[in-house]
Amino acid sequence: MKAVGYRKSLSISDPQSLIDVDIETPKPGPRDLRVSVKAVSVNPVDTKVRMRAAPKDGEPPKVLGYDAAGVVESIGAEVTLFKPDDEVFYAGSIIRPGTNSELHLVDERIVGRKPKSLSFAQAAALPLTSITAWEILFDRFCLKREGGNRGTVLALGGAGGVGSIFIQLARHVAELTVFATASRPETREWCLKLGAHHIIDHTKPFADQMKGTGHAEFNYVGGLTFTEQHYPQFAPLFAPQAKLAIIDDPVIDFKLGKGKSVSYHWESMFTRSMFTTPDMIEQHRLLDAVSKFVDDGMIKTTLTREMGTINAANLRTAHALIESGTSIGKVVLSGW
Repeated sequence: MKAVGYRKSLSISDPQSLIDVDIETPKPGPRDLRVSVKAVSVNPVDTKVRMRAAPKDGEPPKVLGYDAAGVVESIGAEVTLFKPDDEVFYAGSIIRPGTNSELHLVDERIVGRKPKSLSFAQAAALPLTSITAWEILFDRFCLKREGGNRGTVLALGGAGGVGSIFIQLARHVAELTVFATASRPETREWCLKLGAHHIIDHTKPFADQMKGTGHAEFNYVGGLTFTEQHYPQFAPLFAPQAKLAIIDDPVIDFKLGKGKSVSYHWESMFTRSMFTTPDMIEQHRLLDAVSKFVDDGMIKTTLTREMGTINAANLRTAHALIESGTSIGKVVLSGW
């Protein structure tokens, strides 16, 4: 079957950095769905893994991809949540072959039902970022899922993939007052369109921009990108007993939060699938919840750019865009 993979960690400008390959059709395990992949999106984790995890000599090409929307083609013997022909969306596992293949295996416990109101391309934009944002808000920050929460939340990198869904969940589901960082006119407009109440230009002092908003501090901060760079600006604005959740890899002075008893939380949406945690099925449940929010009109797809069919050339273009740091929302490829 068709797939896109790589044999060496190379600059994305190198034609060999991602190549079209033909690989063996996988057989489902007991809890696996074999999904006919209709659309995929590209995340920063794709580009990072490509550069740090090359297959060893003699191993088959490594296939990336952590977002997909498709149709269940067959199921394992112990599957109970889905049946063939079901339309699904999910983010896969970082320790299994990726979604950049015609047929893909995924544990049913981390799969959701595709929103009926979205195309496969629109749905493929959502899983990884929705899981990340949801786990920050409701698992790390322990906010109430039925809304009615109080306080302010800052999303660092509001126009990015995670930021784009984080803003929506924080406002429309958690019902917080949402601040988002953005500096370009187009990114500011995007964040406001998604529901941010206030925009912070991350190239200017944060504290000065809080004036006139009616708020002087942050109860919650989502460290979604450039956390280390912006930490000196937002750390003095922590409310007492604030919470910071981090998805990038900053080196920061945790002592700045000691006097206010700030708590720091790491977030990796792959933790549950990597360690097969007892609550792994929560990702199935939260994706189904996001799907309902979409179909009810509360949440919008974060798809902003379609890059054509799923092949090596188009994926190289998508990786280059992600690496540039200028993309807004999510980049998606569809069909073979």
